[in-house]
Formats: sequence, structure tokens, C-alpha cells
Amino acid sequence: MSDRIRIIVLAVTTFVILTMANLQIAGKEEIVSEGRTILLRLAPVDPRSLMQGDYMALRYRMTNDVLRAVRGSEVGDGIAVVQLDDLGAASFVSLYDGQQLTAAQAVLQFRKRGESVRVASDAFFFEEGQSGAYAGAIYGEVRVDASGSAVLTGLRDREGQRLGTALHEID
Repeated sequence: MSDRIRIIVLAVTTFVILTMANLQIAGKEEIVSEGRTILLRLAPVDPRSLMQGDYMALRYRMTNDVLRAVRGSEVGDGIAVVQLDDLGAASFVSLYDGQQLTAAQAVLQFRKRGESVRVASDAFFFEEGQSGAYAGAIYGEVRVDASGSAVLTGLRDREGQRLGTALHEID
């Protein structure tokens, strides 16, 4: 291949990669600005990583319920129906198969890999030395769109109050 063709191929490939990345970012920004806020109860977490700085490894209690519902099936990725209480905290209802939802229900996408299920981001990063501000975390705050795609936007305490600084400004 000539140098000119290589440069053209490299430029087109770079353009496609950057375009795809920007489309994904725009999609996540839309979820943050337009999505519905739900709270996912956290399971016990590990609050530090020396290699990555201060962060909290997140696990959500609901994933055990989703795992029981899909265990033994060939389901890899799917959608769960969750019921929201007065605080906005979600609890697993069933797997979504097109049923009508109530106003107090939402859908949440999940990914099953082996014997684990992931429903939202599994890490919350914060400024070094700020771990104390997040020590009382009981809920992961996520925004979800109508299809169930979720973006982690913060952590909340037992009463539903945001801990620390918000990851995203939400009007």
C-alpha cells in the first residue's frame, strides 16, 4: 500500500472511532439530563484502591434477585422490571417481557456474565481524601432512560440525601 492510502485509511479509521465515542458520550449525557432517577441499594463495598486512587467498588443488592431469575437460562443481557418506593429506591419485580408498567415501576438493563449480574457502574471514584464523605453510602443514584440504560450519578445515604459532590449537574 502506498503511503497516501495508509494515511487515508488511518484518517477514516480515526474519524469513525472518534465519531462512535462521541455518540456514546452524547447518549449518556442525554440519560443524565432526561432520565428518571432511581436508587439502587448497595451491598457491602470496598472503599479503596491504591492503584486507582480513592474509589468505592459498588455492588447492588438487587443483582442477586436478577441472578436468581436468570439462573439456568441462556440469558446474557436483559431488562429487569423494578418497583420504586416513596424514596425512589428500586426493588426487583421480574424480568421484562413487554408487560405494561405502573407509574411506580421502571426498567433497568442488566448484563449477565458467568455467575454475576451487572446493572450499573460498579465503581464510584472520588477525590483523594474524600472517602469519609461517602462512608454512609446506602444507595447508588442512577438515572435511567425509557429503555433501561443507566448512568451512575452519585451516592446517597439512608434518608436519600446525596453524599459529597454530584458527578453531573442535574436540573
